[in-house]
Amino acid sequence: MSRFIAVLQLLMAVIIAVAAIATSINLILISTRPETISVVNTMIGQGVLIICMLAIANILFRKGLHALKAAGQSDSKSS
Repeated sequence: MSRFIAVLQLLMAVIIAVAAIATSINLILISTRPETISVVNTMIGQGVLIICMLAIANILFRKGLHALKAAGQSDSKSS
């Protein structure tokens, strides 16, 4: 079961990283619009969102790798 959770964590890390990349592309496309307060608010909000998504993806990736290694070591000891 721990191996399944580790794989899910790695999968979610990849999905969140892809979403952060897509948000970055959207941010680039929005930055070409004329400067208004709503555009600036959107840029600030997406910037914060990108940073948060990358941090969460990093944490999930590290936890997933650690759990996967721990599950692999426990399987090899029990054999």
